[in-house]
Amino acid sequence: MDRPPFVDAHVHFWQLSRLRYPWLTPPFDDGGPNGSVAAIAQDYTLADYLVEAGGWDVRGVVHVDAGADPRDALAETEWLQATADAHGMPNAIIAYADLTQSDVDDLLAAHVAHANVRGIRHIVNWHRDPDRTYTARDVTSDAAWQNGFARLAAHGLSFDLQCYPGQMPELARLLQRHPDIPVCINHAGMGVDGDADWRDGMQPLAALPQVAVKLSGFGFVFRPLDPSKVRDRLRRTIDLFGPERCMIASDFPTDRLFGGFDAILGSYLEAVHDLPDAQIRALFAGNANRFYRLGLDLTS
Repeated sequence: MDRPPFVDAHVHFWQLSRLRYPWLTPPFDDGGPNGSVAAIAQDYTLADYLVEAGGWDVRGVVHVDAGADPRDALAETEWLQATADAHGMPNAIIAYADLTQSDVDDLLAAHVAHANVRGIRHIVNWHRDPDRTYTARDVTSDAAWQNGFARLAAHGLSFDLQCYPGQMPELARLLQRHPDIPVCINHAGMGVDGDADWRDGMQPLAALPQVAVKLSGFGFVFRPLDPSKVRDRLRRTIDLFGPERCMIASDFPTDRLFGGFDAILGSYLEAVHDLPDAQIRALFAGNANRFYRLGLDLTS
């Protein structure tokens, strides 16, 4: 199968000596949402990514906040913008901001002063299982978090939504009140509690035209990674949102915990190989280019 042009909608870079990354700092625990992260707890830069993705026609990358200490949120953006200025990538930066903070407007303004910043991610995955949850409680029901989310529109920012399906119906009601904030669901909705829970969460979000979704991170759900289960979940996500609101992403190097770059991206291509060529090109590049306002020429 010919590999289409690829705009990677979700990557992470880090230099452990530059910023603080609590989740990449030993001692490591086999529990938690990712399992042990010891295998990826070393520097990972644009140069490392381009080597790993060398078999693909990478036209652009979207960097999503890499879990640095919240105190380093702006420093991460400054480093990434300097990298982009020097090397042309990352083409978009999805920065971190704690939306519950009363002074969040100041941080949002500081982020958007950097040319490649397009959006914000504040991970809000809450789960009753301590090995699944990322947060101590569900902050999305707090007035402070909802007020912070509403401020994104004033800064022209999108939002990368990483949550669990059980949180989605209530979040859909919030997003419905803010149609001017584009939202991209991370990692195909992270349906760790089974198909019914995943479907019931994703359907109300799919009904909102400003919401898109990334086809990535299936190793969070299916361990060991099962290509047939990945294909089923991926295709049902496309059925829910339509091929114009879905985008393929590697989530590297995090997803290397579950498989190699070529194996994972190849399984995604195999899963959609029977779709029209225009839809495949949209899934692998065009939709991310449009959603994140990259302005890349993908015609060649």
